[in-house]
Amino acid sequence: MKAVNYSELRENLKANLDAISDNAELLVVHRPKGKSIVMMSLDEYNSLFPAAKSLEKGLNELKKAKAVQLKGKSARELLSEL
Repeated sequence: MKAVNYSELRENLKANLDAISDNAELLVVHRPKGKSIVMMSLDEYNSLFPAAKSLEKGLNELKKAKAVQLKGKSARELLSEL
């Protein structure tokens, strides 16, 4: 992962964009008066999005299972399990 400041990005915009799109490289851009950002190709983003959705779905299923497991237990019983 490469990091540049805003001025370096502007000075070498084509080279930076080519590296991002051709090499699936991530680029961190440090902004002078704002939060840093990460640039990636659309293909890279699209490949990560389904994985993130799958992880989110799995987490929701775990939360539901835990809620079912805890249902009907008193606070004392829950604390004793810690």
